Amino acid sequence: MLRKSRRTFLKSASLAGAALAAGRLPAGRAAATAAQPPGAGARIYIDPVQKIAPLDRRLFGSFIEHLGRAVYGGVYEPGSPLADARGYRRDVLEEIKNMRVPAVRYPGGNFVSGYNWLDGVGPRDKRPVVLDRAWNTIETNQFGTDEFMEWCRLVGTEPIMGLNLGTGTPEMAAALVEYCNQEKGTKWSELRRAHGIERPHNVRYWCIGNEMDGPWQIGHMPAR
Repeated sequence: MLRKSRRTFLKSASLAGAALAAGRLPAGRAAATAAQPPGAGARIYIDPVQKIAPLDRRLFGSFIEHLGRAVYGGVYEPGSPLADARGYRRDVLEEIKNMRVPAVRYPGGNFVSGYNWLDGVGPRDKRPVVLDRAWNTIETNQFGTDEFMEWCRLVGTEPIMGLNLGTGTPEMAAALVEYCNQEKGTKWSELRRAHGIERPHNVRYWCIGNEMDGPWQIGHMPAR
């Protein structure tokens, strides 16, 4: 009985869609289909011109996390014949450009909840190798905030920076915002400039934490 009702419903809905495509249903006016099998009481209303609200392109964004080969061996692989002089994979750059990804979040994901952003900036030979507590892997910190910003510019996407709400502090988060967005004259902006990046990154979008109400998350806390 259920199978028959579903088939009747889907058949009626398909006929209504075909009628709409053929122009037999009036545009600008809701058209109720005849999809009402006995006892179901279901209706489909089609209005091809009504717009509830525009969709923000950033809804179709993505993210990069220090997980598996997403960063190392993915977007960044120095020494690979597929990488450019900076270590960014050319094939990945081109694919992301072609996809026109509107926004990318970094550095995660679960990874952000144990990440100290200071480990991933400055001269690479001075960056610490640490244990990533989210995925229990070794993190070399050879790819960090400044590399991510440069990569975003190369692919033409908007950066969304994640803030550590697991082991981080408000002071650490504020320092990262200052590092990224203050032009000069402050502690953290001058650190960025000392790293050879004079112009601020001007990050407009920030993500506070990641799935903090999940028991798998570093620094897990209840939803309320």
